[in-house]
Amino acid sequence: MQSTTNPGKQRKKLFNAPAHIRHKHMAAPLSTELANSKGAKTLPVRRGDTVRIMRGDNKGFEGKISRVDLKAYRIYLEGLTREKVDGTNIFLAVHPSKVQIRNLNLDDKWRKNILERKTAPVKKTKKQKAKPAKKAEPADKTKAPVEAEPELEEETFEDQFEAEEETFEDEEKVEADESTDATVEETSQEVGDEE
Repeated sequence: MQSTTNPGKQRKKLFNAPAHIRHKHMAAPLSTELANSKGAKTLPVRRGDTVRIMRGDNKGFEGKISRVDLKAYRIYLEGLTREKVDGTNIFLAVHPSKVQIRNLNLDDKWRKNILERKTAPVKKTKKQKAKPAKKAEPADKTKAPVEAEPELEEETFEDQFEAEEETFEDEEKVEADESTDATVEETSQEVGDEE
């Protein structure tokens, strides 16, 4: 849904986005098992979801989301910390596109509704009934039975091409005949004028 390809405008749109749009930008892919069971490929992350980091230095780390920062477009996982020089531990921020959702927090009824909406509706296939061949039965026994009309073969592309070539050749012959007739008439008029 890009209305422009200018990078500066794209970044401005991202950083000035309202909260409901920011929430959509915080989406992460579901694991294959979860995607098959729920019928959705991606969902916005929430506090309480269990995710696995798929990219970066902490690849393979799995933990529960403790905080979602919509302003910075980052999430924080329980247990994913680093120690500062002064000895205090701080949580490491991770972008939601770098994680994969392994387990969903479905405490919220709104999220269940979102999942129901996202699941693709199953297309109903029409069952074609085998139609029995109808036999023409005469009303009176004195009349002969009506025969079914023979099916016409469908013309292939080559047949159509050959037919067009033949008509084109016929038109050329007609034009050639007309031109020879015209030249014969001109020559006969010239001969008549000379006499």
